[in-house]
Amino acid sequence: MQQLAHQLLQKTIRRWVPFWRDLPKQQHLLEKLSLDPHLNAADEKVLLTWMDACLKSDGGEVAARGRAAELGRHFLGLNDAGRVRFLSLMADNYNVDEAQLTQVIESWLAADSGERVALEAQLRIALEPPRMKLLAQFNELPQGIKFLVDMRAQLLRLTKKHPNLAPLEADLKRLLSAWFDVGLLQMEEINWRSSAELLEKLIAYEAVHAIKDWNDLKNRLDSDRRCFAFFHPNMPDEPLIFVEVALVKGMANNVQELLDETAPLEDIGLADTAIFYSISNAQAGLSGISFGNFLIKRVVKQLQQEFTQLTAFATLSPIPGFCRWLDNIDVEQESALLDEGVALRSPDHMQKMAIHYLGKEKQKRNPSYARDPVAHFHLSNGAQIERLNWLADTSDNGLKQSQGMMVNYLYQLPHIESRIQDYSTKGKVALSASIEKKLSS
Repeated sequence: MQQLAHQLLQKTIRRWVPFWRDLPKQQHLLEKLSLDPHLNAADEKVLLTWMDACLKSDGGEVAARGRAAELGRHFLGLNDAGRVRFLSLMADNYNVDEAQLTQVIESWLAADSGERVALEAQLRIALEPPRMKLLAQFNELPQGIKFLVDMRAQLLRLTKKHPNLAPLEADLKRLLSAWFDVGLLQMEEINWRSSAELLEKLIAYEAVHAIKDWNDLKNRLDSDRRCFAFFHPNMPDEPLIFVEVALVKGMANNVQELLDETAPLEDIGLADTAIFYSISNAQAGLSGISFGNFLIKRVVKQLQQEFTQLTAFATLSPIPGFCRWLDNIDVEQESALLDEGVALRSPDHMQKMAIHYLGKEKQKRNPSYARDPVAHFHLSNGAQIERLNWLADTSDNGLKQSQGMMVNYLYQLPHIESRIQDYSTKGKVALSASIEKKLSS
């Protein structure tokens, strides 16, 4: 699947280059830029001159747009080392002008209330690093917003080894957060009649339960299933996030049964439960920009309108951090949770450990929030931990992550807002009566 995702990216890049080449090419507007893929020292000097010209808009905005197109086209042609150098030039040379910022702050502190209003505008300008303008110029290019999304994906991978790139990544995240406001997004249903290109991306981007082949995908888009995605107007062919839903009778407790291609179709007229069994972020460059909560709410509303008999909305979710946590706790902590007469690491003990992990273990950076990332996502969106399911995912990944256990998170519409408030302000984890009883025993 990673290979397929890489192939999709290469196809996208091949589509961008002709678009960008067709921008105005008059010699007096657009010089020719030539860079070695490795980006050597001489190239860096040329590139800085070029970036300066983009920021100063020498020759007007049309010329700046043309230069930005050349920058983007050459960035795509660089190798990994060259891209690190390109991004480092932006990060290291186009930061906030500290001297100018200090001057504006001192003026603001010395000014009376009437003068401060005008100085506040200057302060906002001084706080904006020049590279923000350059990033915004990329956005105006054909496929420019996708270019920036993929640039941030690369920055996220690079910042651990190259911490100087972190401020550039933060700036780009701020831009993308504004451009991808949920009010600008469109929810669409994906079905078997969708374009082959879009279906191919669905296979590549599925991050929870890998889609094996086209037959598997067709099964997931059958008449008793639904798939919805968010799209951005400037990225109409690229899903941002998508959710897969099964319409069933009763609450599903096994993902292999849910995805069984040989199983008979459910009679959706008898379905009383919508099971959200996969939520996948499709764009790595939009990590940390939240869409999932809004998508779930819109899907619930859509399904309520289409199937008025639905009474329950729940997930069948993995526990991705459980085994990693279990492998790192000390023997005393685990033994303290061992019930009398129950063997260590037996099924009963493992289930109790999982319930403890979901209901009690907290993040180190924020001790109010659940440690498991999927639990945190659903709890922060107003769900309740409803049920733990033993051997619900016996795939290699399911066994590796959580010994095959999965969770039903239940979204009870009258309680969603109060649970969001309780979790966000008090760290209160909503539990069903059966889970609460097991947790306290």
